[in-house]
Amino acid sequence: MNINNECLGCQLANQLEPVHVVYEDEHVCCFLDHDPINEGHTLILPKNHVVEMEELDMETATAVWKAAVKISKVLKYLFNPDGITICQNGGRFNELKHFHMHVIPRYEGQPFYTDDWSDNTEQREKLEETKAKLRTCMKKYSY
Repeated sequence: MNINNECLGCQLANQLEPVHVVYEDEHVCCFLDHDPINEGHTLILPKNHVVEMEELDMETATAVWKAAVKISKVLKYLFNPDGITICQNGGRFNELKHFHMHVIPRYEGQPFYTDDWSDNTEQREKLEETKAKLRTCMKKYSY
């Protein structure tokens, strides 16, 4: 495995730092965003050190998309959002300096992006509870 010990993304994806894991396989680790836009906001990170999308090998890229599909299905089932936004920020917009994809349940009236998100204290305080909901649903329905 190609892990950069100085990379926060590698540390998170390989659970060397605490994260709320909702799904993982041999290629990716999916965990709740520590500062969620909405309950269930999940990040998908490769376990290998990869910075940009074009660096993904096909096996890892496939694992990322399979995880995005599974997580989207579970988020729709649990939270009944008006939609799901999946996004990836590359280049200078990649704050982690490690490839990651966001899977975010969204509701009508929410802007796609703003620097002024509403107060998410409630969602942050429920991370452990949200993790349990997602993991249970993921196992129960074997998406």
